[in-house]
Order: sequence, then structure tokens, then C-alpha cells
Amino acid sequence: MVALTDHDTTRGIAAAVDALPAGLTLIPGAEISCGLFSAPRHWMSLHLLAYLFDPAEPTFAAARAAVRAGRDDRARAMVDALAADGHPVSWAQVQRHADGVVGRPHVAAALVEVGLIDSVADAFTPDWIGTRGRYWVSKTEPEVLAAIAMIAAAGGVSVFAHPFASKRGEIVGPEVIATMAAAGLTGLEVDHPDHEPEARARLRQLAAEHHLITTGSSDFHGATKPQGLGAETTDPAQYEALIAAATGGTPITAAAGRS
Repeated sequence: MVALTDHDTTRGIAAAVDALPAGLTLIPGAEISCGLFSAPRHWMSLHLLAYLFDPAEPTFAAARAAVRAGRDDRARAMVDALAADGHPVSWAQVQRHADGVVGRPHVAAALVEVGLIDSVADAFTPDWIGTRGRYWVSKTEPEVLAAIAMIAAAGGVSVFAHPFASKRGEIVGPEVIATMAAAGLTGLEVDHPDHEPEARARLRQLAAEHHLITTGSSDFHGATKPQGLGAETTDPAQYEALIAAATGGTPITAAAGRS
């Protein structure tokens, strides 16, 4: 099986279902941008993986639409700031790389295209669009506990994405995971390419303490990240527990006879 969790949208699900080969099961979902105040006036962005929710449920659908609109506004502001400093990056370039919901990786791809940096990873630094970097712009996103509640209300299950990926920047402490668990969090993404063995072990311990499901994910983004599809996987028993916890949707299998 494979999950499709594009950022803040389910737009790609229908195309994925149409392309689904025989023998492969699709778990529909979305990766939700959210956050919390880790200190007074210090907003920290987080990601929740939402699986098997009802995409038509109005409250959660409206929240995803608002985040998508905010992503566009944010990326435009980054492009404007780059242009103001004379860097030849255009909004049209960024949109072409995105082909849908716009995010920082698409601004980064445009920076690579015009030769300002050598790789997408080089963009996520203080000199460019890394968190609180020179051309970074904050984004509008729901508070994480509210996001957990919305996912549950839409019949979905919520998994905290790459919670201890310290190479990405600031991470939460165990007390935040405890609070999220008490608010209805379903699971923790443990087996992730950005998690070192020590982080995985600690997350498994926290999952056991708070009765959370553990999952694995390659976090595959095509050519922009080195890991391949299926680089990390979810234990079958944990997968079955995740499916059983959802009421808003079900896994999708290819129609009979498809090659």
C-alpha cells in the first residue's frame, strides 16, 4: 500500500486512483500545516498527517482552503522580496514548478532554475528562505490542537509528521506530544528519513506511553529529496490499527482487471 498526503489538499487523490495499478492499495490523506506557540509570541510550525478523512466535511475543507490561500500569499511575498533585491525569480516560474498548491520548495526550485543556488536544499538557509531567513515569510495556519480536532471531526486519523527531525530546525519536547495525545492525536511518524536511531527509539517510547500508533514514511517528494518511494514503511499491525481508527474513509484498491 501507499499513502498520498499532499500538503493541505486532496487534489491529487482522483488522479492517483485512476493510475492505481492492480495489487496496490491507496491510503488517501493530506499533510496539514499547523503550529503552536512554543514560547510567548514565538510560533512554531508543525505538520500533521491526516489519513482517511471525509474530504467533503465542511469545517476541515474550509480550513485546508484557507491554508492553501495563505500558501499562495506567502510564496508571492517571498518572490516579491527576492525581486526587490534584484533576484530574477518570477511568480510564473514558481507556479510552473508547483502545478498546484504552492510551497517553499517551489520557490526553492525557481532559485535553482535561475542559478542563484545549486540545489533545493541550499534554499533552506538563513541567506534565502530558511525559517526566519532573509526572504522567509511566516504563514497562516491553524493551531495544532484545533487541527487534531478538525481531522477527528471529519472521521480521519492524525499522525504527527517527523516530530524529532532536528535537522529541519526547532522540534517540540515530549510534553507537547503528551498534550497532543490528550487532545486526540492518533499516532507518531517514527520511521522517517530525517530521524536518527536515537530519535526513533525515543518516539517509540513516547508512543507506548501515550497509546499512540507508530508509522513510517519515505516523505517522498520526487527529485527534490534523495530518498525513494517506500524508503520507510509502516509495520502491518500498526497499519491495521490506523485503518481501524478511521471512520471518514477507507483504503482504495484498483478496479478488478486493471493492469
